[in-house]
Amino acid sequence: MSFEACAALVEKADPLRFRAAMAASVPARKILFPLYAFNVEVARAPWVTQEAMIAEMRLQWWRDALEEIAAGKTPRRHEVVDALAGCLDAEGARCLDGLVAARRWDVYSEPFEDRAHFDEYINATSAHLMWTAARLLGEADEGVVRDFGYGVGVANILQAYPALNGQGRKPLADTSDAAIAALAASGQARLDKARKSRRSVSKAAGAALIAGYHARPVLQRVQREPARVVADALDVNPARDSLRFLNVSLRGWWC
Repeated sequence: MSFEACAALVEKADPLRFRAAMAASVPARKILFPLYAFNVEVARAPWVTQEAMIAEMRLQWWRDALEEIAAGKTPRRHEVVDALAGCLDAEGARCLDGLVAARRWDVYSEPFEDRAHFDEYINATSAHLMWTAARLLGEADEGVVRDFGYGVGVANILQAYPALNGQGRKPLADTSDAAIAALAASGQARLDKARKSRRSVSKAAGAALIAGYHARPVLQRVQREPARVVADALDVNPARDSLRFLNVSLRGWWC
C-alpha cells in the first residue's frame, strides 16, 4: 500500500505534481509518486514546528533514511520510505540528500548569503528532484534537465514569495521591480537553453519535466509585471492553466 499512500499524499499536498504524474505512463508513476511524496515530506518538515532543533531533527531523519537506501540496508519503516526504497538507487539517494540538506534554509530566517547561495538552493530543491526522476525514467542529459529544473525552481520561489515572506523568510535579497524582473529573465534563459537541447532528453525521461509546465508563463508574466510578486498577485487563470497543461502533456515539456 506504500505506493497508493504516496499517490494520495501527493494528490492532497502537491496537486501540480500529482497532475503531472497522472499524465505519465503507469510504470513512470511508480517512480514519480514516491519521489514527489518524499519531496512533500521534506518540504514541509521545516514548517510543522517553530522549534528549530525539532525541524532539524525531522530533516536529519530523512537524511538517515536516504543513507540507509544508499548503503543497501533495509530502511526504516515508513510508507514513503518503503516506496522510495523500491525505486531509488544509491546515486539517487545521494542526490536527494543534497535536497534535504538545502531545506535547512527553510528552518531559519536568515537571507541567502549571496546569489551563489540562492542558486545552490534552487538547484538542490528543484533540479535535484527533477534530475533524479529523469535519470531513473530514461536517457537524459543532466545539464539540460538541470537547466530546466533551475528555471522551474525560480518560477516556484517567485510564486511562493508572499507566503515565505509572511513566515519571516527572505528568499529575495532585492525586491525592486528591476531585480525581480532580472531574476525571472535568468530563469527563462535557462528554460530556453534547455529547450534548444530537448533532443538530449528521451521521451521517457521527459515525463519528469512535465511538472514544470507552469514555469514559462509565470516567468514571462513576472518580467512584464514584476510588482505582482510582492503584491501576491501572480494569480493563475484556471482555463489557461489547463490548456497549457494539455499542450505540454501532448507535445512535450519544452513547449
